[in-house]
Amino acid sequence: MLIMKKYMIKISRRWLIETVFILLLPSFAYSQGDKKYIRQGNREYEKEKFSESEISYRKAADKNSESSDAVFNTGDALYRQKKFEDAGKQFSANYGMNDDILKKSASLYNLGNSLLMANKIRESIDAYKGSLKLYPDNMEAKYNLAYAQDLLKQQEQQQQQQNKDQNNENKDQQKEQEQQNEQNQDQENKQNQQENQEQQQQQAQEQAISKEDAERILNALANDEKVVQEKVKLAKARREQVKTLRNW
Repeated sequence: MLIMKKYMIKISRRWLIETVFILLLPSFAYSQGDKKYIRQGNREYEKEKFSESEISYRKAADKNSESSDAVFNTGDALYRQKKFEDAGKQFSANYGMNDDILKKSASLYNLGNSLLMANKIRESIDAYKGSLKLYPDNMEAKYNLAYAQDLLKQQEQQQQQQNKDQNNENKDQQKEQEQQNEQNQDQENKQNQQENQEQQQQQAQEQAISKEDAERILNALANDEKVVQEKVKLAKARREQVKTLRNW
């Protein structure tokens, strides 16, 4: 994933302080308690103690559940801790807590940053567009929107290339499978042919043996017939001899 420039992903905190906190602070009635925790959180945030500042901002929100600034700053602290999805939830909540256009635009801008860092590019594009509708002069939102759109285009191209490569790989695998099937079929045909040849040879041998046996049987029968004929001749000869003797 491409690394975004620092100024591009920088959360809109300065803009918040100049436009949201200062301009609209009088319209909210903060208790002394939540203002105290917000100031404490701001000091910790400036010292880059983001985990401690998150705790302070949450305490301010506990003191005053309607403090949209406490919710916004909580999202800011979470963002700096790279807890982008949690930060996005805070900015979404902050958007619904405000009626002022600048505050809403700031919420959507920071929501877009959080979504972009969470690799939810399509959602970040929608958030940037929403922010620019409310405050078209936000140049950072314009830059980030263009960046997110380019990034989405790159991802779509990469996905298309991956799909193309996968399709080619599937075709190659299918071709290899078909070749393997053909080889298996050829081997099976050769094996069947060899078995048929062996079977035919065996049948031929059996037939040859049967022919020899038949000849032997015929020869034996012929010999038996000669013996019988000899016996018949001998019997006739005896009868003739006996008859002659009787005539005498």
